[in-house]
Amino acid sequence: MTTLTKPPAESVLVRRPGPRELHPARTHRRRRALEMSLALAVPVSLLLLWQLAATQAWIDDRVYPAPSTILADGWDRAAAGDLWPDVWATLKRVLAGYAAGTAAGYALGLLMGSLSLVRAALEPLLDALYVVPKLALLPVFLNMFGLGEGPQVALVATTVFFFVWISTMSAVMSVPAGHRDAGHVFGASPWQMFRHVLLPASLPAVLVGARIAAGVAVLVIVASEQIAATNGLGHLIFDSRALFQNDVMFVGIVCVAILGVLFSELIRFAGRLLTPWAPRDRGRGQS
Repeated sequence: MTTLTKPPAESVLVRRPGPRELHPARTHRRRRALEMSLALAVPVSLLLLWQLAATQAWIDDRVYPAPSTILADGWDRAAAGDLWPDVWATLKRVLAGYAAGTAAGYALGLLMGSLSLVRAALEPLLDALYVVPKLALLPVFLNMFGLGEGPQVALVATTVFFFVWISTMSAVMSVPAGHRDAGHVFGASPWQMFRHVLLPASLPAVLVGARIAAGVAVLVIVASEQIAATNGLGHLIFDSRALFQNDVMFVGIVCVAILGVLFSELIRFAGRLLTPWAPRDRGRGQS
């Protein structure tokens, strides 16, 4: 005797759309507002804690002046015109060295990423030079260029060169073979292959390296100015510390931080303009 059983009813999974799907623009605005609030709350809280510690004598305000004291001193120096020559000296060196290092690093990275024989010939030498601390090259540049702007600019250019070279070479080598094959199938010339295949595919990664290099360039120039310069923010920091003017020292540190952030954000903004097809590390779509 055969018993017929009724097949079990199929279960249906129903997913109702949430606020993110129903109101994507509103959700994104709330998310961005939360992110910006957190980004402001953390440093503001630390500054308020620092101010409280200095005013309540929890820390020695002669060594760690209150943020209000640093702000007042920076305002006075800026109004008197004493701060801007040092800011301009540092900015000029950073821009000159960054431009030279970026151009050289991108050109050589593109060449080595495209031609395996060039890469085989130069990569071991450049790898060896890359691990040398760049500040150790400052005496070499002083011997080459003498005192003045030359050693500072050369040191920044050398530092930036290696970051841009590595990111460019790696980005070009990472371009999928299918992209190259498509270009060859359509009979692309070397220039067309670069313009329509290699450049769009590699530029987002190159700009990431360029943004990292921007921050490192500010770091290197400040360290260099503390050793072999008579002006600039690095010299201001080192000289004021030697004279026990800690409020002036912190003014220089704050200026360096602001300069580094602005420079890095400028490179980020340029990257968004140059690569609108690339995923953004901030903005819509990131949550």
